Amino acid sequence: MDYDRFAVVTIPFPFTDKAQTKHRPALVVSSHGALGRQTGHGILAMITSARNPQWPLDVPVSNLDAAGLPAPSVVRMKLFTLDYRFIIARRGHLSEKDCKAVAYAIKTALNL
Repeated sequence: MDYDRFAVVTIPFPFTDKAQTKHRPALVVSSHGALGRQTGHGILAMITSARNPQWPLDVPVSNLDAAGLPAPSVVRMKLFTLDYRFIIARRGHLSEKDCKAVAYAIKTALNL
């Protein structure tokens, strides 16, 4: 399955220091392109609590209801690829304002 760009999904997020996972929200940042169609993988970004220590380029999610998030959250520029088969559920979608802010942060992070 292919997911829309800026869809908020639930994935089994791995801990870097443990052999465990936790169901966490993430943001699909790749579009319906060759990567998704040919490999079944997408590029995602981490979504974390706004209470966590801030990172450079964190983007606050302004419309939590549209995104399907229960608490103040930020999109963090921790990007990764993931096989779409690991996506557990679709939660929502970023608002247009949030999409623009995340797109700008991604361009800045990747020096595009």
